[in-house]
This record gives sequence, C-alpha cells and structure tokens, in this order.
Amino acid sequence: MLLSPTAPDAEVALRAAGLRVTRPRLAVLRALAGAPHSTVDAVVAAVRGEAGSVSVQAVYDVLRVLGQAGLVRRIDLAGAPSRYEVRVGDNHHHVVCRGCGVTSDVDCAVGAAPCLEPADTHGFVVDEAEVTYWGICPACRDRQQQHDLPIPRDRQVRPIHTAEGAP
Repeated sequence: MLLSPTAPDAEVALRAAGLRVTRPRLAVLRALAGAPHSTVDAVVAAVRGEAGSVSVQAVYDVLRVLGQAGLVRRIDLAGAPSRYEVRVGDNHHHVVCRGCGVTSDVDCAVGAAPCLEPADTHGFVVDEAEVTYWGICPACRDRQQQHDLPIPRDRQVRPIHTAEGAP
C-alpha cells in the first residue's frame, strides 16, 4: 500500500487497520506519505508543523502502533538512524547515498518475494529479503567532480556484478 498525503486516504487506512483516527496518527501518516524514508526527527518536525505540540515519545508510539498495524515500515540502515515509510506490502529495496544519505526505493529486480534465494537457509522458512544498495547519488557525484574531491576509500563506488560476474 502506498498512501497519498491526503486526510481521507490516511483516515481510510487507519480505520481499515482497526485503529482509531487521531490527529497525531493522521499527521504521522501524512508526513511519511509526503516525505518517504524520514527519520523520527523529520517526522516530529513535520507533525509539529501540522498538529502543533507533540512529544517525540508520542511520535515513537504512533510509529510503533502504525508499524504493528502494517501501515508503516521501519528501515534500519547500518550506521544511520532508522527511517520510516508508508510503502508497505511489497518486497522493495533501497539505494542509499554514502555522501548525503538520500534514500530511494528500488523495486524487486527479479522474481517474487523474497527475490533472492539463499544458498543455505539453515532450516529457516525465508519469507522476506532486505537488500540495501549503497553508492553515491548524482548530486554528490557532481559535487565531488566539480570540486575535484577524492572519494574517501571507505566510500568508493564498487561496480555491481551480475550473476555472470560482469559489471
């Protein structure tokens, strides 16, 4: 499901999930619909801009409830604060810029969920795969080239290899 940032869509989604419609819940859903991959700090700022005074804890509580209801997805990226989005119910992945942290959705490349077949499941029944592609976004790449800045060794772009091993 992907919400648009309108009140009727958010209200319908909340009711369909069996949740009460509250101002903080509506504001959080609209904030995430308007700015996918937001951190809690960004969601708090957006909610305060729309609904007025709200505590950080209240936003965390709303995100937890919406996550449990399947209306919000939490994205945990290595070395970065958790991000949240309202694109749920599909098996998509993310591409993240090592320079500025901008995050974009990447649709599942091949096959149905979980998209990837592990060599050994160790007895697990696998129902989902999370893939994060890391690289440098066009804006950061342009800035680096414009200012002739070297890419830090730990952030150098490595080619993605296909199954045959060719980039």
